[in-house]
Amino acid sequence: MAAGPERPVSEAQERDQPPIENGFVSLEQTQAPRLLPHVDGSILPSLGGFGKHQKQLVILTWIPALFIGFSQFSDYFLLAQPNGTCVQPLVNGSNWTMGSLTLPVTVTNGGIGTPVPYLPLDNGTRDGVGDSGGMQCACKEWKLELQTGLSQNVVTKWNLVCDSAWKVHIAKFSLLVGSIFGYLVMGILADWFGRHPVLIVSVLFMLVFGLSVAFSFNVTMFSTLRFFEGFCLAGLTLSLYILRIEMCLPGWRFSMTMVASFLMVGGQLVMPGVAALCRDWPARDDWQVLQIFIICPFVLMLPYIWIFPESLRWLLATQHYHRSKAMMLCLTLCSISPSELEHELHKKPKRTCIVKMTSTRNLWKNIVVLCVNSLTGYGIHHCFARSMMDPEAPVSAMFHADYYTMAGIAVATCLALCPAVAFMGRRGGLLTFMIITALASLLQLGLLNLIGKYSLRHDTVLRDTLNRKFSVAFSIIGMFSSHAVSTLSIFFCAEITPTVIRGGGLGLVLASAGFGMLTAPIMELHNQKGYFLHHMIFAACTLLCIICLLLLPEPRNQPLPESLADGESYTRQPLLTHRPGEQHLLLTKPGDRDLYSRVHDTPCPRRASMVGFKWVIM
Repeated sequence: MAAGPERPVSEAQERDQPPIENGFVSLEQTQAPRLLPHVDGSILPSLGGFGKHQKQLVILTWIPALFIGFSQFSDYFLLAQPNGTCVQPLVNGSNWTMGSLTLPVTVTNGGIGTPVPYLPLDNGTRDGVGDSGGMQCACKEWKLELQTGLSQNVVTKWNLVCDSAWKVHIAKFSLLVGSIFGYLVMGILADWFGRHPVLIVSVLFMLVFGLSVAFSFNVTMFSTLRFFEGFCLAGLTLSLYILRIEMCLPGWRFSMTMVASFLMVGGQLVMPGVAALCRDWPARDDWQVLQIFIICPFVLMLPYIWIFPESLRWLLATQHYHRSKAMMLCLTLCSISPSELEHELHKKPKRTCIVKMTSTRNLWKNIVVLCVNSLTGYGIHHCFARSMMDPEAPVSAMFHADYYTMAGIAVATCLALCPAVAFMGRRGGLLTFMIITALASLLQLGLLNLIGKYSLRHDTVLRDTLNRKFSVAFSIIGMFSSHAVSTLSIFFCAEITPTVIRGGGLGLVLASAGFGMLTAPIMELHNQKGYFLHHMIFAACTLLCIICLLLLPEPRNQPLPESLADGESYTRQPLLTHRPGEQHLLLTKPGDRDLYSRVHDTPCPRRASMVGFKWVIM
């Protein structure tokens, strides 16, 4: 008799258990304090919202963006290929004539390319030497001259031409590969130990390795130190990005991020002037002065050790309640703290690794989609950049024209992103720019071939002129849209990834962007062989990304997710709003979802009738 009243209680407890659905077990519903899901709605507004203190901290995250822009585009000057003149050719072969031979330079990616020495043949034509088959460069002494701002750089310092040209590509790899590893490792450390320690450690080691690069005594030491410089640069970029996002309220996040993007592009625009200032120094080589000039401004970030706080959002999400209380008391300048926080002070901090993302149903798919978007955006950007460049133009004219064209496209992209995202949202803007990228790529690959195959077959001059003009036009449009896709994918990931794993998730997307950028020196190392296939693969990826983007949620004006459960609740919304009176096909309200999850408790009508029939027979 006593067991009767206890049965409803056990059934209620069973109904409260999260159901197993499609082989996935729901995330553990821990009893987190009720203030955690309301950091954007309760905690930050109670501390003054996006007030004077938060704005000052955001400005402090903007200042290093200019210096980061210097470092990211330093390869364009430190490793730029020079014009070469063969002063003393090897006369063992009978093909050489008297006089000097000018070394043509294949310039790709804004002036950085592989030097292709040419050997005059008996019939007056030229054929490449030193790029394949283990052939040796038929010149004993070269006179190298730069046209990109410096009078001497790493290439001219150690004569990295002909048979040593591959070392230039290794030096380019080192910075990008170091950045890829830095994004992955520093992202995990930012989730475990906090954003502030990663920021400070990255600044300190950036100064150490960055200044050591300027005193390299051979190209091997230069490449090794550049790897660690890229590693620290990645940690610095990642921590500043996360801190900026987590300090802002929903309405300010995108605008504050775009200001930092403008400053990074500003660093790209100012870099040629900085290189010109470092030319012809008496005590040091030009490239050493430039490297020192790039790294020394990071000394201004040393006071961040004391003036820059830890992210309050991260402290609350990881249950560092004692530190959270102390920070909130400093901000409010009073002895009043939320009562809910007082009841949680006994809890120990809890850390979450990015690996926990694999236990979710929706979150890991969103991050993978954004990783593919970022990889595709940066990878196809190089394809468009190469198609835009004129191989017949002089080295100096081509370098400055292409460099400033890419910088101008980056500025135009940032200007266009602001109204586009405000009007269409994050997902709508990303989808629009990805469609434009796919169209520009497909038209460039297909339309230009059709022009040459089915029309203007007899007028070759007009055909080549139209092909060149269309190629440049499609390249500019593609570079514009692909840059927007890459920028928006990174910001999208920062908004939908929960605070407890935001560093790891953002690190994955930034590392994917690094892999996309890595395709440029890889293609240069192979002397642009397989370029058409390379472009075709990324064009196919754009079509795949268009389909996958429809699965992403819309985070505009939404609070940042704090826990894995919050991130899992970010589900896809329809692109078009429902009309008044139209019935919703999906239950979106939390109460409706709870009712729907309990449908399994209702007995099946057929089963109930069969049970009743059995009782009648008995």
